[in-house]
Amino acid sequence: MDRITLRRPDDFHAHLRDGPAMAAVLADTARRFARAIVMPNLEPPLRTTAQVLNYRERILGELQNLGDAGASFEPLMTLYLTDDTPPEEIARAKLSGRIHGVKLYPAGATTHSAAGVTRLSRCFHTLEKMEEVGLPLLVHGESTDPAIDVFDRERAFIEETLGPTLERFTQLKVVLEHITTRDAVQYVEVTGANVAATITAHHLLMNRNALFMGGIRPHHYCLPVLKREEHREALVEAATSGSPKFFLGTDSAPHARAAKEAGCGCAGIYTAHAAIELYAVAFEEAHALDKLEGFASEHGARFYHLPPNRGSITLVREDWTVPETIAFGGEALVPLRAGETIPWKLV
Repeated sequence: MDRITLRRPDDFHAHLRDGPAMAAVLADTARRFARAIVMPNLEPPLRTTAQVLNYRERILGELQNLGDAGASFEPLMTLYLTDDTPPEEIARAKLSGRIHGVKLYPAGATTHSAAGVTRLSRCFHTLEKMEEVGLPLLVHGESTDPAIDVFDRERAFIEETLGPTLERFTQLKVVLEHITTRDAVQYVEVTGANVAATITAHHLLMNRNALFMGGIRPHHYCLPVLKREEHREALVEAATSGSPKFFLGTDSAPHARAAKEAGCGCAGIYTAHAAIELYAVAFEEAHALDKLEGFASEHGARFYHLPPNRGSITLVREDWTVPETIAFGGEALVPLRAGETIPWKLV
């Protein structure tokens, strides 16, 4: 197969940043996707509906500079959950018609999560309102207990936090985002239709060896961290299974090169420059290109009760070289597979 045409896909987990940083990366996402679930972990985080809608206006303003790509892209906004988020804010978010999920960051789990949730039980009244109005909980699923090994934190979160919470809120819609383990795959598979998961391209393509090949590789560091090969294989099996419970979410997270190559480097991998192309590589390696459209263009839209996108994108088999760096608000950003060749190209 030398040409793939897909219904225009969606990215159900994207970091678009703000200001000059957003201006540098937004076109990569808008060119490939019709819609994206936009993360709220700015500095400061977007805790209120008004803050989220103001951010949306800034995104729309920047989209006006992108021509046709900008005109055909829709940001789907999210609210940042804290210990103090009142149920009334959930009602306002739902009523806005612009906010499609509430993001749970365990406090300290990842980038800009310091204001996140310290104990989920403090949010039970808020979760009740979310269950009532049908607003999904989007979960960064990692324990922050320092006694738990970094490679076991996803499994611990599912066992200790997510599982008991969903036993209490049986109708709460949940997306377990950027899953990384066989444990997460199995949990999503056996729970109800109200639970789904996103999978990133980088977790489909790399295992934890990629962090140490030829030395420390800071541009392969993300959270949740890359896992063993057996877990990568489980993610590929899930993504290519055709199950509607698994869909595309890049978690593309841009950071300046200096912030990655530092004594305490930031977590995040930038993939928006070649997102759908990288998924095509992963699906082709699994001999499952016929399953890519469902994963990228159908399953997530159905879970979020969104209409299917109109139009299509086409990938052709053509080698192209990823740039060594991308301009990023006056600094440089190193994208995934910088300087390497990718065999699929977006027309």
